[in-house]
Amino acid sequence: MIFGALPVAEAEGAYLAHSLPLDGRTLKKGLCLGPEEIALLEAARIAKVIAARLEDGDVHEDEAARRLGAALTGDNLEASTARTGRCNLTARARGLLAVDAERLRRINAVDESITVATLGAYEPIEAQQMAATIKIIPLAVREEALRRCIAVAEEAGPVIRVAAFQPRRVGLLQTTLPGSKESLLDKGRESIDSRLAVLGSPPCEERRCRHDPQAVAAAISEFAGAGCDILLIAGASAIIDRRDVVPEGIESAGGSVERFGLPVDPGNLSLLARKGALRILGVPGSFRSPKLSGHDWILQRWIAGLEVAEEEIAGMGLGGLLKEVGGRPLPRAAAVEKRREAREARIAAIKRIMLEVASRGSRVPIT
Repeated sequence: MIFGALPVAEAEGAYLAHSLPLDGRTLKKGLCLGPEEIALLEAARIAKVIAARLEDGDVHEDEAARRLGAALTGDNLEASTARTGRCNLTARARGLLAVDAERLRRINAVDESITVATLGAYEPIEAQQMAATIKIIPLAVREEALRRCIAVAEEAGPVIRVAAFQPRRVGLLQTTLPGSKESLLDKGRESIDSRLAVLGSPPCEERRCRHDPQAVAAAISEFAGAGCDILLIAGASAIIDRRDVVPEGIESAGGSVERFGLPVDPGNLSLLARKGALRILGVPGSFRSPKLSGHDWILQRWIAGLEVAEEEIAGMGLGGLLKEVGGRPLPRAAAVEKRREAREARIAAIKRIMLEVASRGSRVPIT
């Protein structure tokens, strides 16, 4: 691509690099200059314009964005018309954005003039929401670089897709000990039902049983026999070991514990298991709160039909500190509290000064 200041008399067929206001009209950036535009420029006594002229092997920005956008449009995505070197991918269904992060990195490493940006991997997305954007930086790119990007996009499954939420039959098993409060158990069921409603699934099918392995095993078998897709187990006390009551009950029912513990807080004490086709998620007490927790990440993926690989769980640690839990002696929490107290003290001091000024007849407003 030839880029620079071109004499207007030689600029026909070149693409304008910057918008140029003229009397009564603006020539937009990226415009291919034709005879009409050349005449306008000459009439305005403009001798030179900054423009780009494509050479053999160059691909115009819009064509490049269109082609790469088409290669990247996976399930439940739609590509927009490419304009100004940009093509957007929009979701056609509610679900989770699934991104092959390694291939996306490789595409962005091919050439600085070709860029692809997405929302975060596994981020919930609504229909009609933008999921990704392809932007060609200059007015044209080399065909060879574009082909390399497309080759990466097409070498396996989709690089970017939306895994749509599907209605699932979800069971909730809550175990009880003497003194367990019905109101707390009801709150747990309501919390799960609220989550399922957001994810497009019907209310959960709940059972309650004693907090012992045999009772847990019997209940799990009932849920499996009833055809549930996912079972959430909330123990009367948190799971603290693979030999605890809930995992022992899972194994007694013929299931297997696949993972205990998530690098996500809250939600560290979550357990992933399976009995045949039934996926089982042991949830800690944080499930009663409406706030985001590690078990939400697992539940969202399962309802979207996605598996959760061990390496993906290991990667959850980056960004896995979802909040600081009150009541823990966390230095950062203490520092935040001290800053809050200092800020309130400054505000109080300013108000006192303003009151004093006002009492002397000033018109300074008091807030």
